[in-house]
Amino acid sequence: MFELLSGRKGRIAAQAAILAAVIGGTVEYARHDKIVKLTVDGTSREVHASGTVSAVLAAEHIEVNQHDLVAPAPHTPVDDGDEIVVRFARRLVLTVDGRTRTYWVTDRTVQAALTALGVHTDRARISASRSQAIGRAGLDLTVSTPKSVRIAADGRAVSVTTTAPTVAQLLSEQGIEVRAQDRLSVLASAPVTEGLVVGLTRIDRKTVTAVERVSYGTTKKKTGTLHTGQSEVARAGAHGSRRVTYSVVYANGKETGRSLVSATVLKKPVDQVVHVGTKPKPTPSDVGGDVDSLNWAALAQCESGGNPKAVNPAGYYGLYQFALSTWRSVGGTGNPVDASSAEQTYRAKLLYKKAGAGQWGCGSKLFT
Repeated sequence: MFELLSGRKGRIAAQAAILAAVIGGTVEYARHDKIVKLTVDGTSREVHASGTVSAVLAAEHIEVNQHDLVAPAPHTPVDDGDEIVVRFARRLVLTVDGRTRTYWVTDRTVQAALTALGVHTDRARISASRSQAIGRAGLDLTVSTPKSVRIAADGRAVSVTTTAPTVAQLLSEQGIEVRAQDRLSVLASAPVTEGLVVGLTRIDRKTVTAVERVSYGTTKKKTGTLHTGQSEVARAGAHGSRRVTYSVVYANGKETGRSLVSATVLKKPVDQVVHVGTKPKPTPSDVGGDVDSLNWAALAQCESGGNPKAVNPAGYYGLYQFALSTWRSVGGTGNPVDASSAEQTYRAKLLYKKAGAGQWGCGSKLFT
């Protein structure tokens, strides 16, 4: 009987101890376990939490980095009913009027991100819809603000206001086609900037065929039948002809160059043949009539002592003491002292025929 009571009391005591432990643990769990609101990129849910914000995120397998927004701060202890907000950062590569910068934004739409960055986009062209969501992978975005530019093309120049980001898009916007052979004053990929001037030169190539004259050459042959300095045409030259094809380049309708593609001779040219004299010229001496029979040696002896190189400081030269102006009046060139004695005598005879013996102080010697 005693043993039976002891057994029943023992079991009751054990059960009481277990119940007390369960109740105590439940109270302790309730004291540490809290319910918080977790909002991740706008999506909310309630989760059990304990410890700090970092502990809650780790328990929910949410990884964040230095660019992401976490509020409250990760080291903040959580309490029942708190809200934890996580906004993941997106990489935004933003090009505004040709200048590119990279940002990390937690805004989830294009317009929200641009507003947060302070980018004014009134009347601007944006490469994506303003309402487009920015995914976790990020976004490359181009913004082009209105600019005044000038376009010179097809014979006219116009000023326009445009939001086109590149020259190619500007021309397309204006309905101007640029062919592969045409030339632009700036690169088609260049950004459009305020005050930009774009020139378009139309390049055309045409094939032109014509018949051209082929000039003849000249062949010179020496001959002893003509005096030195004389020449005569022994055979007249004749032009030839050829059919040619050119590739001609035009810039805005004006020819700027051509290159020969082919040539076919239709008629060969005939060279002209010219005979060139080699026979020495006769030395001038006789002028005819009684002049040749006068005593020119006596005159020369009296005027210059018979010296063809004689020079009088008063301005007289040679055998017959010519003044330079008188020498030239009878066809002489240069200075008489540089001419042969025969030529000086010849020129003196011409002077006599022209003006008589009075030209010389010793003129009477001609008649001795």
